[in-house]
Amino acid sequence: MNDILLVQIYVDDIIFGATNDYLCKEFSNDMQSEFEMSMMVELYFFLGLQIRKTKNGIFINQSKYYIKKYRGMIGSLLYLTASRPDFMFIVCLCAIYQSNPKEPHLSAVKRIMRYLLGTINLALWYPKNMPFNLVGYSDSDFVGCKIDRNSTSGTCHFIRSALVSWLTKKQNSVALSTAEVEYIVVGSCCAQILWMKQQLSHFGLSLDHIPIKCDNTSAINLSKNPVLHSRTKHIEIRHHFLRDHVQKGDCVLEFVESKNQLADIFTKPLSKENFFSIKQELGILDSYQINS
Repeated sequence: MNDILLVQIYVDDIIFGATNDYLCKEFSNDMQSEFEMSMMVELYFFLGLQIRKTKNGIFINQSKYYIKKYRGMIGSLLYLTASRPDFMFIVCLCAIYQSNPKEPHLSAVKRIMRYLLGTINLALWYPKNMPFNLVGYSDSDFVGCKIDRNSTSGTCHFIRSALVSWLTKKQNSVALSTAEVEYIVVGSCCAQILWMKQQLSHFGLSLDHIPIKCDNTSAINLSKNPVLHSRTKHIEIRHHFLRDHVQKGDCVLEFVESKNQLADIFTKPLSKENFFSIKQELGILDSYQINS
């Protein structure tokens, strides 16, 4: 008999094949009668290898393993943003492609790793004896996503001039103007301000007219005007709660020039000069260069 049966065993995984279907069926019946085994099917995946058969041959790759490793790197980088907000935007941007990463995405993650290795001593700085205040910054990147044209929101909050909260997030809907997208992100910043205000009240600290820095005058004027105009009536009602809290005096929107907008680092790539300038303003400093 010229037919052969090949069997490979690794711990509790078994793959087998034969030049004759009868041999495969006999081996399968013998194994299942002797041992408790799960259903045996055609081989598609084994020990991290993906197998795809065609009429002319067999493809073997490790795309699932590659995706798993990419997701692992993204997860580790997202964990590090708890103390290093300076690269939060780019990590969140790379995280969008976790389901189907390509070579450029992996190259971007490797570049983040190299940046981390070169700035390993950077840390958030919380100085003592600073006057107590609470300030928020909000900014956006209008239709920054080239895939679905959604905008990116970025906010950050300071207590005693020290960074305590930050956010970068792609908005759920497509905005029709810069005023609309800025108005939405200011509302998100206001929501965080209200939560922080409530937490501070438990410590006996009462704050009103908390400033939110915004670099869009149209969004600021929109928060003060209760009238719905033709260009703003399509904005969802839930975003207009900002007006209520501005009228109540919980927060107040203040204009800030774009060059002094600290939330800019959470919305878009910046030039080297702007990046390092904002990073320093956020209090991300070299821990070995600060006097003890």
